Amino acid sequence: MRRQEEASKRRLRGSNPMPHQLFDDTSAGAGPHAPEYPNHGTPALGIPAQAFLSEPMSNFAMAYGSSLASQGKEMVDKNIDRIIPVSKLKYYFAVDTVYVGKKIGLLFFPYMHRDWEVRYQQDIPVAPRFDVNAPDLYIPVMAFITYILVAGLALGTQNNFSPEILGMQASSALAWLIVEVFAVLLSLYLVTVNTDLTTVDLVAFAGYKYVGMIWAVLCGLLFGKTGYYVLLCWCSISIVFFMVRTLRLKILSEAAAEGVLVRGARNQLRMYLTMAIAAVQPLFMYWLTYHLVR
Repeated sequence: MRRQEEASKRRLRGSNPMPHQLFDDTSAGAGPHAPEYPNHGTPALGIPAQAFLSEPMSNFAMAYGSSLASQGKEMVDKNIDRIIPVSKLKYYFAVDTVYVGKKIGLLFFPYMHRDWEVRYQQDIPVAPRFDVNAPDLYIPVMAFITYILVAGLALGTQNNFSPEILGMQASSALAWLIVEVFAVLLSLYLVTVNTDLTTVDLVAFAGYKYVGMIWAVLCGLLFGKTGYYVLLCWCSISIVFFMVRTLRLKILSEAAAEGVLVRGARNQLRMYLTMAIAAVQPLFMYWLTYHLVR
């Protein structure tokens, strides 16, 4: 019996099929239906591998570049504000049409004006559009540009116009303006005048003479040399009166705080300086316009 049971067990073991394999044996090679994968280094999204790997570097470079650009912009803004006070320049261009009309009338007829004091609000001068006595840069800049255009017109009537000559005219006018401003600054330093006059104020006051120069040249083109000299004399007297009445308040502003002896000696120098600044205005007006009228 025992031998028969052992023989039957052997027969059962031999008749059992091989158990199914959980994984296919791929060691011998791929089967006929094995999927083929391209070996080109291309991910499943269709983006090249090099671009995929270099994209983080490009993003980093863009972020770093934008950071450098913002830092450079801040540095440039700080340096420009140190050299050219852009925020302060806005004050000198705060004008309107009413102010421009009143200021031009004041330049031509300063004899009728009585109050020359600049108004202040909390120790800050009010904007030019609220005070006709406040200096501005709008009229000087526009007058300078208009003077160059009128000079071109005058040269054209003489058949002597060319871009080079007009450029020399503009360069000469700008150079004389710079020389005048620096000469006044040096004179104020030598006389030791403590005043609230700034360089921009001096540029504004020196630029007001271009208004009279424009009208003198136009009058010369219409009425000849006689009209030119008549209007030039009127504008010269007006600008001298305007400069004296305006600058004397700026240059002599500290005299009240000094002693009597010091005040008398320095006041005389300051008055001479004020008269000298006003007296050179007609000379510049004539020097820059006499050759434009024939």
